[in-house]
Order: sequence, then structure tokens, then C-alpha cells
Amino acid sequence: MTARKLLFLLAILSFSLVFNGCFIATSYTHSSYKRAQEHMPFDAVIVPGVPFGDSATSSVFRARILWAKYLFEQKLTKNIIFSGSAVYSPYIEGAIMKMIADSLGIPAQNTFAETLAEHSTENVYYSWKMAQKLGFKKVALATDPFQTIMVQSFIHKHCPEVQIVPIVFQRIDMQTSHWLPAINPSLALKPDFVNLEDRESFWERFKGTRGKKIKFD
Repeated sequence: MTARKLLFLLAILSFSLVFNGCFIATSYTHSSYKRAQEHMPFDAVIVPGVPFGDSATSSVFRARILWAKYLFEQKLTKNIIFSGSAVYSPYIEGAIMKMIADSLGIPAQNTFAETLAEHSTENVYYSWKMAQKLGFKKVALATDPFQTIMVQSFIHKHCPEVQIVPIVFQRIDMQTSHWLPAINPSLALKPDFVNLEDRESFWERFKGTRGKKIKFD
């Protein structure tokens, strides 16, 4: 089994356990959300990408978009930054997720695509820098609890201004059928795409996951 498949399976397994209340205590999610409420509404939330393709209808993909939609519709954030390059599929993740969010009724002027990040730490850092350039002051990471734990120490060290808003599953409808709107994914297709596994060794990818490839300002 490749490293990518192992990490993906671990993420899916952890996500499933979280959803059923068996892995990460509900108290963690709610306490983090409660702390985040002190800063709401946010100027923008960062939503890390998921490879588009077979996983486009996965629980992870669906939950991240639905959570961003919930935060926007409840006026808990004014804008959304979807982040991710074409990493394990030829579709640029940030662009695809923005297209879907726009098709779900979120105004296009309130959604943005960060398209350079190839790792979770880069999702956070590059989107945070984009937010600063756009004039957004209050920014938060909005994703599943598993990923928030993975990047929490990185955030505290490199961008402590970024708050954490883990998904509160009780507030989104994960059973929504036919939720994925029709889009033209070819608009987000990256020419000359090369899978990250073919460009970098496992240890290079691990280094990227830890944020070691970021050139900090």
C-alpha cells in the first residue's frame, strides 16, 4: 500500500469515527466552536481541498463544503477561501470547490480559490496570506476535527491569529441526496498534471505535510 493510500484510509477512518462520536470527543468540537464564537463573524474561513474525482461525493468532501455553506448562511463568516492545487487528481481543488459552492447559492464574490497549496499546512498558510492581501482581518480554519488536530500546532506557531472552527456535524445535513450540483470540472483542469506521488518521494511529501517547504515571510 502506498503512503498516500494509507494516509487517505486513515483520514477516512478517523472521519467516520468522528462522525459516529467514537474517536474525537464531542466536547473537543463544541469547546473549539464555543471559543471561535467569540470572534464571529469572521471575515473569511479557510476550507482545505479534497482531490476531485471518485472522492468528490465522499463524506470528507461533502462535509467541508456543507460546513462552509452553513457558516456563510448563518452569517458566521462573510467570505470563504477554498484551498488546494491539483495534487492527486488533475483538477485544482480550490477552484473545483469554489465552483461547487457558487453553484450551491453562495455569491461568487464571497468565495475565493487559493490554488498553490499541496499540503494541509500550506492550505492554512497560503490562504491566510491571501486573506491578508484581501484585507480580511479575522480568519478561521473550517474543516473536520481530524484535520484541525493535525495542523493545530502549526497554526499556533506560524499563524496564531487564525482561529479554528471544526465541523459540528449536528448542524449540517450529511444525508442530503443529490447535493452535488452540475459543474464543468474541465474549467479547473490543470494542464500537464503530474501526480504528487510521481514528483516527490514519501519523505519529501512528509516534509511538506509538516510545513517544511513553506517560505515564510
